[in-house]
Amino acid sequence: MRQGNDSGPLVLLVEDYEDTRLMMRRQLELGGFRVVEASDGREAVERAEKQRPAVILMDLNMPVLDGFTAALRIREREETRGVPIVALTAYDTSEFRAAARAVGCSEYLPKPVAFDQLLSLVSRLSQRSRAEALEAEPA
Repeated sequence: MRQGNDSGPLVLLVEDYEDTRLMMRRQLELGGFRVVEASDGREAVERAEKQRPAVILMDLNMPVLDGFTAALRIREREETRGVPIVALTAYDTSEFRAAARAVGCSEYLPKPVAFDQLLSLVSRLSQRSRAEALEAEPA
């Protein structure tokens, strides 16, 4: 597990290809985000529960536990139920989009990912996630 800077919102990056993780992590860190990584869905579920990220970027096709199942498990847990999950996949079809939404993904980005679009989306979702967390805190 690698982490970037110490001050920005935390993003959980779930991707089985190391070179893709490296490229995306660097872009996110340049955008001011802290990044923690997982290389499969099982790690994603564990890290989401322990790290409590502001946003999860989830590849849908991975070994051990796919992104669809990982998203379902993340949604089942009280602690992570409200964390925005962005589905990432090279399969940009209406069926994949519908399946991603059905398991609780908030957004969908086809690969290859346009980094300006990714940073904008993660920024918007992390701000919304932070606002919801502040509202949920007892006064």
